[in-house]
Amino acid sequence: MLMTKERRPTIRTLRGWAIHVLQEAGAIRECEEHGWARDRVDPHAREHALNIARQEPPEGLSPDQAVEEVREVLGSIGDACPECPPGKD
Repeated sequence: MLMTKERRPTIRTLRGWAIHVLQEAGAIRECEEHGWARDRVDPHAREHALNIARQEPPEGLSPDQAVEEVREVLGSIGDACPECPPGKD
């Protein structure tokens, strides 16, 4: 039986790769109304994202560099949409 591994889409930037990893792990989500990325503040999802980065870094990056990029992107994303009124989140 032929087994294939699902390929991840080609990502053009390192930040784009990190955002994809965070979305795949469920650590961030998109505001349905405005499209802003929002931190779900889920420690298990964050750890899962870091494990993905560590185990499958993009070509040319060490596992430590990949983890650092995911942490940097996650640190730049807030837990509220800047366009939504307070309390709507």
